[in-house]
Amino acid sequence: ALLIMFLVPKQDTHIIKAVATIFTLLTFAFSLYVWGLFELGTHEMQLVEQVSWIPSIGVTYHFGIDGISILLVMLTTIISIIVVLCSFSDVEERLKEYYVCLLFLETGMLGVFLALDFFLFYIFWEIMLVPMYFLIGIWGHGRRLYSAIKFFLYTLFGSVFMLLAILALYFLNSNPEYGTGELTFNVLTLINNLKVPTEPVFAGLTTQDLIFLGLFLGFAIKVPMFPFHTWLPDAHTDAPTAGSVVLAGVLLKMGTYGFLRFSLPLLPVASFNMVGFIGILAIIGVIYGALVAMAQHDMKRLIAYSSVSHMGFLMLGIFALNEQGVTGGLIQMINHGVSTGALFLLIGIIYEKRHTREIAAFSGLSKVIPVFAVIFAITMFSSIGLPGLNGFVGEFLILLGLFKTNIVFAAFAVTGIVLGAAYMLWLFQRTMFGEPEGEDNQNMTDLNFRQLAYMLPLVILMFWIGLYPKPFLSRVEPTVNHYVSHVQEQHQAYLEATGQLPVAEAKPAEAPPVKKAQKEEH
Repeated sequence: ALLIMFLVPKQDTHIIKAVATIFTLLTFAFSLYVWGLFELGTHEMQLVEQVSWIPSIGVTYHFGIDGISILLVMLTTIISIIVVLCSFSDVEERLKEYYVCLLFLETGMLGVFLALDFFLFYIFWEIMLVPMYFLIGIWGHGRRLYSAIKFFLYTLFGSVFMLLAILALYFLNSNPEYGTGELTFNVLTLINNLKVPTEPVFAGLTTQDLIFLGLFLGFAIKVPMFPFHTWLPDAHTDAPTAGSVVLAGVLLKMGTYGFLRFSLPLLPVASFNMVGFIGILAIIGVIYGALVAMAQHDMKRLIAYSSVSHMGFLMLGIFALNEQGVTGGLIQMINHGVSTGALFLLIGIIYEKRHTREIAAFSGLSKVIPVFAVIFAITMFSSIGLPGLNGFVGEFLILLGLFKTNIVFAAFAVTGIVLGAAYMLWLFQRTMFGEPEGEDNQNMTDLNFRQLAYMLPLVILMFWIGLYPKPFLSRVEPTVNHYVSHVQEQHQAYLEATGQLPVAEAKPAEAPPVKKAQKEEH
């Protein structure tokens, strides 16, 4: 697609848009084919491709898909179509370069979710910086260069520490005492064979803890967790609509995906050791993000801070370290991408019509653009977790997992939900209700066919996941249950080996009834 795009003359804008649309549609169609081929009831990697690439250092071209990545791949391909369609009237300059950046970005995002080689994963992780930097810096608004540079430097800073952690895992595995004795970046080999030392080496921290913190910096900045979140509001506010949608819909999920795919299974003891640390940061993010969102006057900035709050809530679910919490966190990744992506699209539509995002500039819009108001209402209720919509499913599972492990964290998480309802309802009331004041509000036009075409799929997903989540849960649960069991077993073995847990407690006679009940429920 990129090669074809380079061959199209710059002045043929219709052909450029058509090429971008066709290839994102083809990619989505192929992901639907993969969705249909996906085998249920197994945690094994599927549709695996593996070819030796740089054998001298153990690098392979290795891709595969499982229950963790299948939903994120689907989300990426859907969001990619939508951002192409929403850009038809939003971007008018340097169209060829703009759509090349979008296609390049989709390639990088899919590569991150499919790569099973750390070297390959890191390449795709870094590749995404370039098109996103240009999207914000060239086609953004306001302080776009400042926001683009801030986004680039924050992410690059975290990536350096992540690379050091990856190299530490790589060289540890080359030691037969800890791993296979070979130099390899194969993620599955490392998960299945590498035993990272758990003896204190620096300031009471173990090797596992130090490697975990290295990965943590890379992933936490991308999430972003408090206090690494400050790049996000600026990037969202100054990015074009497509950039904001991709950021909220997919890029933030790469951080949480990294924790799930790498940190938990590779470093199970450190993951348990860091639960309190990560839980406190996540709770601060949940409450802080919600309170700051309530104080915003710019719609886009309000939704940006809401993402900080929602992603903190999502992290609490993942680090509940049980099936319900992790499953809820994974489902909530999709829910946040759908709901928050839709909110940024709606704000982009408003901005196209009025060239302002100030909340005070709008009133009574439900009387002038009723279709827009209805979709806005559905998206708002989805974001705050109304039963029957997608947000409720993820939030319920996360809270279920949290209450089983830490009731204090669960109580604080609930306050984030309440505050989220407050700022979203306040936004809707200020902009949609009352009388439309001024000619600008009174003369606004409702959604056109193209805008409806890219908004309706997201609305359908909100109701589908909310009313019938089984197709999504059935693909997620086998992999999640396998990962959680692996982490719990490794942690219990560590406790038993260090004398912190008696053998009788470490190996209960009967398995807890959680999995059975969960299967019957779904």
